[in-house]
Amino acid sequence: MKHTILLCLNLICVISLNCYSSPNNQSTSRTEGTNGLPFILPENHADLIAGRARFEAAVRFGEHRLPDNLKDWEIYRVQLKDKISKRTGALTSQDLPLNMEETCVFDMKGYTVKNISFQTRPGIYATANLYIPDGKGPFPAAIVLAGHHKNGRLGAQDLGYTLALNGYVSMTIDPWGAGERTTHHGTFEYHGANLGASLMNIGESLMGLQITDNMRGVDLLRSLPCVDPEKIGATGASGGGNQTMWLTAMDERVKAAVPVVSVGTFESYVMGHNCICEVLIDGLTFTEESGVLALAAPRALMISNGLKDGNPAFYPSEMLRSYSNALPIFAMYGASNKFSHLVFDGPHSYPPATREGMIDLFNVNLKGIPPGAARKEIPETDRQPQEKLMVYPEGKRDTRIVSTAEFCRKRGNELRLAYLDARSFDKNQKKQDLKEILRIHDEPVLKKINKYSSVSGWDKFTLETSDGKLIPLWHNAPGKKSLGYTIISSPDGAKGILPSLLVELREKGTGLVIVDLSGTGEAASFLSASNDKLAKLHTLARANLWLGKTVIGEWVKELNVVIQFLSSEYKARKISIDGTRESGLAGLFLVTLGGKVDKLVLRDAPVSYLFDNRETIDFFSMGVHLPGILKWGDISLAAALSGKDLTFVNPVTMSGQSIRGEKLEEYKSEFNKIRKSCGMKGSTSFN
Repeated sequence: MKHTILLCLNLICVISLNCYSSPNNQSTSRTEGTNGLPFILPENHADLIAGRARFEAAVRFGEHRLPDNLKDWEIYRVQLKDKISKRTGALTSQDLPLNMEETCVFDMKGYTVKNISFQTRPGIYATANLYIPDGKGPFPAAIVLAGHHKNGRLGAQDLGYTLALNGYVSMTIDPWGAGERTTHHGTFEYHGANLGASLMNIGESLMGLQITDNMRGVDLLRSLPCVDPEKIGATGASGGGNQTMWLTAMDERVKAAVPVVSVGTFESYVMGHNCICEVLIDGLTFTEESGVLALAAPRALMISNGLKDGNPAFYPSEMLRSYSNALPIFAMYGASNKFSHLVFDGPHSYPPATREGMIDLFNVNLKGIPPGAARKEIPETDRQPQEKLMVYPEGKRDTRIVSTAEFCRKRGNELRLAYLDARSFDKNQKKQDLKEILRIHDEPVLKKINKYSSVSGWDKFTLETSDGKLIPLWHNAPGKKSLGYTIISSPDGAKGILPSLLVELREKGTGLVIVDLSGTGEAASFLSASNDKLAKLHTLARANLWLGKTVIGEWVKELNVVIQFLSSEYKARKISIDGTRESGLAGLFLVTLGGKVDKLVLRDAPVSYLFDNRETIDFFSMGVHLPGILKWGDISLAAALSGKDLTFVNPVTMSGQSIRGEKLEEYKSEFNKIRKSCGMKGSTSFN
């Protein structure tokens, strides 16, 4: 019967892949611009971006079949853990002193609460609460991982109380960038979106930092005299459930785990509204969620989702797909009974039925007692105000509690210092490394040109590519063929290009080609837009990362197809690119990698990937971020390797702050120095 249900659920999922047509009330935002450009695609066309991404994710799900024998699995699991470690940047630092410090201790009925901080990385500390049962230990223990509560771990205190009342030492820890670890202490903020994605530019990931923190949390629990170090559990809901799964997969000291309203399939995360902390960079290129769950075998694992969850990624149907694919691994260890699932009739939450199941699982596997013992819960009147549970008084935290903004700025400066100290560069290797950072593993070609009727002097086209894309394009011929063409792009789409820019370029007589890159204008995804409340291209950027791509890398490939179009259709010999904000970076990287472009103008584009300002961090979309770009070098290196003449119009920082005066002179000097070190032609000017 169970397999029949799973088959039906999978069929529903496959059918849904073909249902990404835009409903009438979401007709891909047919908003008129101020530049008079005509529309190209018909109204209510299918969501091509979402359909393509979800189909690719579905194919990847089918590719990732787990080994069917224990010998092959043991090899596979070691390789999988190694890939996860490399992609996330998670560190194992058991020799690092914990240096736990208590700032407050208070007694409750049946247990004691301690407000603590401890070292998770060299010089970096996390904030947490310990809940210690009364009586003589040692006790089993559990780490409680907080989801996306506005106030971090302080929103997960009920689980800490519940576990302590039931005989477990428990610890709630603030996720990286949340709770007391935000930019300004006492001002709670969301740790994901552009803020969390900025970590990628320095070669880190929010997922990896959380795995590291949580493994250090296990180190701390095991170090306590009141804890039995061989009996450690983990649990959490939503984002905390996701952390629970990853911690359990990567740390075999966790003997029992209960991730709640968090397990689905990686396939279902693509084009869904999840957090960047739940993104495994390149994840679907080498595994599915079933593989991560299977890493827990043969330890105890119970997964639990609600029938009324509002996030399709966490529908019980998705959870059961991963469950059914991971279960054979547990069976190979003779531990099928250690892997279970619980579906409850409720919304996205950690309900009483699941808490009861969690206590039963922990009792059986950490205490050795049968299930069904009476569960104790804290009375409503005993819950403590968050001020009492905070490790530090508001605005007075220890300087060793480092925010994401501070960490990105400090580490970014360290990486840039090493980069600027280099006297020479292996140019060919740097170009190859840049392709890896951009995730450019193929070079799509122009497959078909579709031409439509001309309107107001604009020829309308769509370009079909060999990798299945449809690129909308507007064409206006040059006054003279010798003047060539300028390709214009903007993350706001063609309709967002200022009329004054078009007038300026027309007066020069150059031919104009305007392109809507993936995720922009008529090439946008209505599904992405509906989920992008946190940052522009939030959904598409995360989908690309799962699939082993980057937004800018895809734009580089699309611009190259446009060049193929101009070369084949109009025999263009002189081509320039004029790109705004991050689309200007796509043009730069294309030129760096050998794209046939003569000149490049970048408008309102960053001159460095260095993090500078939290408050205006959303100036760029989430598509701007590139994993490890500051470990590779910086924008000045890409400019040097291009060997072309470049112009930055209104150069800005990564938060969109204009660069003027002494700071601009410093960057001018940097760009000149790096170009000289590379021995390349061309120049970079700043207007």
